[in-house]
Amino acid sequence: MNFEEEYMYEDSGNETSGDDVDFGVEADGCSHTNIQAYEEEYQFEVLSTEAIVQHMIDCIRDVNTVVQIPSTTTRILLNYFNWDKEKLMERYYDGNQDDLFKEAHVINPFKKQTTPTKIKSSKKLSGTEECDICFMVLPPAEMTGLECGHRFCYQCWNEYLTTKVMEEGVGQTIACAAHNCPILVDDQTVMRLVKDNRVRFKYQHLITNSFVECNRLLRWCPSPDCTYAVKVTYVDSRPVQCTCGHTFCFACGENWHDPVRCTILRRWIKKCDDDSETSNWIAANTKECPKCNATIEKDGGCNHMICKNQSCKADFCWVCLGPWEPHGSSWYNCNRFDEDEAKAARNAQEKSRAKLQRYLFYCNRYMNHMQSLRFEHKLYRSIKDKMEEMQQHNMSWIEVQFLKKAVDILCECRQALMYTYVFAFYLKKTNQSVIFEDNQKDLETATEMLSEYLERDITQENLIDIKQKVQDKYRYCDGRRKALLEHVHEGYEKDWWQYSET
Repeated sequence: MNFEEEYMYEDSGNETSGDDVDFGVEADGCSHTNIQAYEEEYQFEVLSTEAIVQHMIDCIRDVNTVVQIPSTTTRILLNYFNWDKEKLMERYYDGNQDDLFKEAHVINPFKKQTTPTKIKSSKKLSGTEECDICFMVLPPAEMTGLECGHRFCYQCWNEYLTTKVMEEGVGQTIACAAHNCPILVDDQTVMRLVKDNRVRFKYQHLITNSFVECNRLLRWCPSPDCTYAVKVTYVDSRPVQCTCGHTFCFACGENWHDPVRCTILRRWIKKCDDDSETSNWIAANTKECPKCNATIEKDGGCNHMICKNQSCKADFCWVCLGPWEPHGSSWYNCNRFDEDEAKAARNAQEKSRAKLQRYLFYCNRYMNHMQSLRFEHKLYRSIKDKMEEMQQHNMSWIEVQFLKKAVDILCECRQALMYTYVFAFYLKKTNQSVIFEDNQKDLETATEMLSEYLERDITQENLIDIKQKVQDKYRYCDGRRKALLEHVHEGYEKDWWQYSET
């Protein structure tokens, strides 16, 4: 079996549980981000699993035409350099080749190896060998090994490789079965020694998946159950659209998130993962210790609080957050409410609450647009029914396409608005940020009106009026969305935007 035959298989290469919570989720049926403006500048190609395998084979062939070493060795070397052919070539010709092969954990194919395994003289004279794993004494024909010289029986090799692949999920970096031997097992050896087709399939899957994940110019489509990958000529934060219809940012793999940049979006997603589940409950039911800021819940009627933080144990009043000692017998009235220490505690508490309220303000609007975007796929089905009904009222197929166009633009506006709240959360107040918020407000108002028009019942009587309103509004929405994005991009170019450390 040659190298190409080993890799000609059907495999998705993209495993997903589908259970992960993603704050960049795109609604089903609403992947209509317009990327035509980006395609002229940013070329990309969608690859099937078979095309990915062929691309891997082509990379190996390109290197082999120059370096003339075994294909499986080339594959290991390329993987060591994250499939960067130029880096491999540079190191191969400019550096010490012995060191290169040693670092990549392969035997130098240009040097003949001496067998390190010392066969006992009695076994050697009898024409047998002993497997160092199962200690069976077998004929040499039933033993095999790598170029490092370590030999074991076929059964032990099969069990060892099966365990590595199926239980440990190791593909690219399976080392020799000998103790402390770093030499990697090549592809041909794995395919020759493994007998179970399930294990062979899983191994091929691991190799292909590793090829995509470590190659900076390739990325799996993040859509659940999609088996395609996207290939680019250089890495940039640009939208790419998979054959399945999903549009995502190639640089970070999240749904296309214009106008916010990848670094800010990562901060936001982390903050949402950390805060969103409990922030509402915390705001309504807890306060913070005025000394150590630990979150405290009041579980009784007494207002005398003792912090349970072992390094704090502060005594304070739940009502005014001042120290408990001065309250004396009049603690019900909090007669020390205006003392300096209580004021400082309240100010700190208010500052913390204001910070939380600010986060909830932006988070709620972000989540609201995300939820609306998820609901728009239902609107597509409703609009499809309306389009069919309108065709029965003597309107042509072309004449009713304005409804689909309107929903497409509505989804684009929802997605843009969703990410404007991420951008706004980290934005410091400046003259340009005020202009941004005005653009955001204008787009949001128009988007809600367009959504309202599309959810109205369309009848023969109001058909002409609705069509005109919908067309006017979606054109206006599209124009305002583009104006908002252009303003943000101009700000990036001219360094207008200042960010907070929230």
